[in-house]
Amino acid sequence: MRFDAYDPGEGFYDELFLGRNQPRPEAIPLIERIHSLEEGELQQRQAAAQAALFQMGVTFNVYGDSQGTERIFPFDIIPRIVSASEWQRLEKGLKQRIHALNLFIDDVYHDQKILKDGVIPAELIETAKGFLRPCVGLNPPGRIWCHVTGTDLVRDRDGTWYVLEDNLRCPSGISYVLENRRVMKSTFPSLFNTMGIRPVDDYPSHLLDTLLYLAPPQLANPTVVVLTPGIYNSAYFEHSFLAQQMGVELVEGRDLVVADGYLQMRTTKGLQRVDVIYRRIDDDFIDPLAFRPDSLLGVPGLFEVYRSGRLAIANALGTGVADDKVIYAYVPQMIRYYLGEEAILPNVPTYLCWDPKDQAYVLENLDKLVVKAANESGGYGMLMGSQATPAERSAFAEKIRAQPRNYIAQPTLCLSRVPTLVDRGEGPRLEPCHVDLRPYILYGKEIYVHPGGLTRVALKKGSLVVNSSQGGGSKDTWVLCADPGC
Repeated sequence: MRFDAYDPGEGFYDELFLGRNQPRPEAIPLIERIHSLEEGELQQRQAAAQAALFQMGVTFNVYGDSQGTERIFPFDIIPRIVSASEWQRLEKGLKQRIHALNLFIDDVYHDQKILKDGVIPAELIETAKGFLRPCVGLNPPGRIWCHVTGTDLVRDRDGTWYVLEDNLRCPSGISYVLENRRVMKSTFPSLFNTMGIRPVDDYPSHLLDTLLYLAPPQLANPTVVVLTPGIYNSAYFEHSFLAQQMGVELVEGRDLVVADGYLQMRTTKGLQRVDVIYRRIDDDFIDPLAFRPDSLLGVPGLFEVYRSGRLAIANALGTGVADDKVIYAYVPQMIRYYLGEEAILPNVPTYLCWDPKDQAYVLENLDKLVVKAANESGGYGMLMGSQATPAERSAFAEKIRAQPRNYIAQPTLCLSRVPTLVDRGEGPRLEPCHVDLRPYILYGKEIYVHPGGLTRVALKKGSLVVNSSQGGGSKDTWVLCADPGC
């Protein structure tokens, strides 16, 4: 299969092509390699890659899906390429953002200076679902709250990168990054030898180093565990994968108990003290004594052990206050307030529906905007105004009027596209599909941005929704080295 008939189109930024039959300089080796394949070979490699991921059990769950809960995560064999210079700017911008967000979270649970100085209205924090009053005065190790962050980035028609949202509670997807790369290295081994593509397979070791950094320094061999809600969670494959890759125990709440003032793990040899938890359970469910009393997933008494400093948790409880999409709108002000700098990576322009002026604009322009619920994820609780019916827009307008604090609106961005191998009933072809990018940032001894991230692709024709739960898939992300010999 060749790219001769591939049309990147007008009005969108194509990640691999400048124009028809004009690949970007960094993509030329990839395009030439694909052109060198025999007819039908690219499709065969695509099928082999998908089969390999199936055999590895790379799946996700969809709640309430009548077709069955477990699905294979669709994968496309055409990668996204990010140049070295472009990545350097993204890396710098992400480090700046995470630094400011961490200072913000620590501030709102302590002195609340940013609220007292009127930079952010105090009412927004007080009404944020992710603001946990039991965490006021909490001092996590090193005053670090957001140890693992997945920040969603998009690129508009002019090539400008924007931050779409921050995910600071239990961001998922890194396992797909690692498994996608494993498959791609067996699919195009020669390109990895010649193009200088930065490796990604060392993420588990970086994650483990981050977790171990949280343990008290006097402990010679701290015990780290991954806490999962269980096999029915949408990201259970990832929980088990990361535990296995780090060489630590994967546990559920029922495997843990508070005893003698510490969190302990039940083992065949008796109780064993746990020092660090990488939790993949939302805050509300982690301790029924401190938060939701109906939770069967957590551990009674865990929060008190945590608050006393005898346990470290990543991410720290309470980080969800910065996941709130209304609070997201104020991150540029946070960067200015705490760091005295302008944001390197801008936010998507955002209208706050609790503001009467913004709300009036949103209600008058619902057909042009994307409206999101403040605390939903996965593409749920969202209105794509341009694709919605008048009845759907009218119903959503009532939701906004009833709960204005719960909604934001943003313009419909012209998300960048990448060539994607699709078959829509007329045989396989290369078609431009919209993508976003979720890099992963670790905050331990220092802030580390893992090269690349999860490129999610909207596989439905014309769709801008990339979430796996809404029919999206993924691609490998190739970040090129500044020095090809790296």
